[in-house]
Amino acid sequence: MSEISPTARALRALDMLQGRPGITAAELAQRLGVTERAARRYVAILREADIPVESTRGPYGGYTLGRGLRLPPLVFSATEALGLVMAALDSQHAVADPDDPVGSALGKILRVLPTNVARQAVTMRETARTVPERSSVKPDPTVTSDLVAAVAAQRQVRLGYRTAAGNARTFEVDPWSVVVRYGRWYLLCHSHHADALRTFRIDRITEVALLEETFELPTDLDPAAELEANLGKGWEHETHVVFDLPIAEVRPWIRPTLGDLRERPDGGCELVGSTSNPQAYAGEWLAGVPFAFTVVGGEELRAAVRAVGERMLQSLD
Repeated sequence: MSEISPTARALRALDMLQGRPGITAAELAQRLGVTERAARRYVAILREADIPVESTRGPYGGYTLGRGLRLPPLVFSATEALGLVMAALDSQHAVADPDDPVGSALGKILRVLPTNVARQAVTMRETARTVPERSSVKPDPTVTSDLVAAVAAQRQVRLGYRTAAGNARTFEVDPWSVVVRYGRWYLLCHSHHADALRTFRIDRITEVALLEETFELPTDLDPAAELEANLGKGWEHETHVVFDLPIAEVRPWIRPTLGDLRERPDGGCELVGSTSNPQAYAGEWLAGVPFAFTVVGGEELRAAVRAVGERMLQSLD
């Protein structure tokens, strides 16, 4: 590493101080691949550049950045810059569109990076394109920002909401978490009206009003797991499917959103839940399960499975 200049090592030391406050001289030296004496010299270089690096002695001491620090614009590697663009593309954002919030922010980041660092990322941003997921819908950034702030502050909110049928509704909720699932953004929350856990599509939330009341998060909350389980409950059409196989063989093929998979006394298992779209439940989800099953309820799902089966049989004529 002898070809790396003292200035470059000092900047790397600054990056480590930002990422790990309280880092010791020994840890800094190990990460930089130098002696402790050299590590202290790079800290001295930072101080000479008016970067306030504070040190604390003792067994729990180390280096931290002081208040009032004005950092250099950005310190990225070429790989990190490229990874940032790839992540934005993977999220289906219009990263080359200067009017898109993510595209605008990403453009600012790339403009302040050194040319040799940003070159590949800029090329990818200008040439690569994505095909958006069919069901992906972007929520309003202002609404999303307000929800994230309410989640962080544990403040209750009043939501303006537009249902799938286009009806306007109002809900007061404890916002627990914002969860992104397969390109869609959801608010996981406790609804005061229903006195139960609910999920709301954030792209259907039209307004967020912060209330004075606060709330406590459940101590064992797993937002992703709760969302998956909740998406399979509370819909208008009952679903009840029975499998003759053990639950361990069936479970890998069942999405949590399809309902609750339970063991049966006879050694088989059953899937109990609800859906708003029996046709999709039958034709897209159940049709992908490579086992025999029996639909015992509800009537809408039975009719949808029958229609799928008849359509498949007609294709053999």
